[in-house]
Amino acid sequence: MKALKSIPKTWMVGFLALALMAPVAVTFQGCTNLDEETFGVITPGQFFRTEGEIIAALAPVYASLRGSMWAWHNLSQHPSDESMTPVRGTDWDDGGQWRQLLQQTWTPNHPDVNGMWVETFTGVARANVVLENLANADVPNKVGIEAELRFLRAFYYWQLLDFFGGVPVVETAATDPDNPPGRNSSAEVFQFIESELNAIRGDLQVANAGNGLIAGGANFGRATQGAVDALLAKIYLNAEVYTGSARWGDAIAASDRILNSGTYSLAGDYFDNFRVSNHTSPEIIFSVGHLPKGGLGFNFIMRTLHYNLIPQTPWNGFMTIAEVFHSFDDTDQRKNMFLVGQMYKQPNQGCIGNECFSDPNSGEVQDRVGNPLIFTPGVFAPDGTPVTGTPVGVDETSGVRVLKWEIDATRSGGDNGNEYAFFRLGEIYLTKAEALNQQGDLSGAVDLVNTIRQRAFSAEDYVALNAGDFNQQSFRERIVLERRFELMWEATRRSDQIRLGTFTDAWEFKPVTESFRVLFPVPQVQLDANPNLTQNPGY
Repeated sequence: MKALKSIPKTWMVGFLALALMAPVAVTFQGCTNLDEETFGVITPGQFFRTEGEIIAALAPVYASLRGSMWAWHNLSQHPSDESMTPVRGTDWDDGGQWRQLLQQTWTPNHPDVNGMWVETFTGVARANVVLENLANADVPNKVGIEAELRFLRAFYYWQLLDFFGGVPVVETAATDPDNPPGRNSSAEVFQFIESELNAIRGDLQVANAGNGLIAGGANFGRATQGAVDALLAKIYLNAEVYTGSARWGDAIAASDRILNSGTYSLAGDYFDNFRVSNHTSPEIIFSVGHLPKGGLGFNFIMRTLHYNLIPQTPWNGFMTIAEVFHSFDDTDQRKNMFLVGQMYKQPNQGCIGNECFSDPNSGEVQDRVGNPLIFTPGVFAPDGTPVTGTPVGVDETSGVRVLKWEIDATRSGGDNGNEYAFFRLGEIYLTKAEALNQQGDLSGAVDLVNTIRQRAFSAEDYVALNAGDFNQQSFRERIVLERRFELMWEATRRSDQIRLGTFTDAWEFKPVTESFRVLFPVPQVQLDANPNLTQNPGY
């Protein structure tokens, strides 16, 4: 498969140059070779002639999904009350960028803020290039390919809307260098995403059978009608934040199209959504693919594990906050994602959570100075003193770690082959529940939440929630808590807190912050490159 050239890394230049250059590292499970021939600026006559060439053009547009995942996950998780990365000795200081995320003190120069802007607009730019050249091409399934590209462009615009609010909406492959585009309002970006998704939904397959890019399950990899409905449900759930007007009824309708489609079902085992084989899960609606190969893999496992837990020397960084760990019921099977207590050696096979390192017969794992490796919910200095305030000088074993995705026994270094699901059915149940509750149907909302909860407990331990124990406001708070239990570490917590109005509150290691922090700043490098951009208030 041919690879499209990369987009230059400043936003304005990115929309002006837009040559398609190799190599772009993009793969999906079972895809064909992506490292073949290089080419320059494409034209319909020289390129869009066969289905294979179309797929080659699509691949780099999908590749931006993986390219954005580092900044996407960091900016979604670390400013929330679920995650933190303390400074452990000389590790993870990184110019204070993790403290800025934790304590919501970031500036327009934060590297992940600019990284998110660049990667998502790169995806938009790639989509626009292919769409423009596709317009005059005579190729198979042209309508469906166009719909995929427009979905991906809308997806990237949703990420931009969620992080930055209003951004430039650009639908062409080139802009006037003397007059680059300024910002559209948040409401205009929302309207663009909504109109695009509604326009192309009927041109996509209900479920993808794996042609071209993908060789996997029926709901795997490429955009489908289910992916459109999931993204619509997501923007409608947060519509009041984005536009000032609630869209609960529309969130219910989009959720119902998924729930009633007959295409998706809850996985029997919650952790089937996170195994190396998770492309077979009937629950995943839209995901980004990885391979256990250098530079192409899923590296969340490396971010959290201690240096000595697997031979590949993980990074010993990300952890969850004690309050989050303690909020899970001990009989909730989802709590197994956490690593806590003494860690033990494990054979080189795939596993998830505490089951990986819990067999005392295999021998204790030690930290780097030879002490037992014991993960603690609290955060301590090397001398055992509790750390308060800013988490600097933290012991290397402090903090519960999150091992939600299975360790890939075939991994290459830190590169694992798990898919990352942007949308899955468990979230759709909770989206509909929140929307029903906001419309006054407390009983219906409780039933949906109980459906999700029942999977997470054994028959002996499951206790159903009772509508009589809640009112509308208290159950909304409970739904958002249930979203934590179900969607922990899946980049949803920041938007949940913003929607509930708790994002700028104080919690452990974080003071009350200013209301404008619900949006990130426009990166300074982008303001410097485009004089028609304006900064978000407060920055």
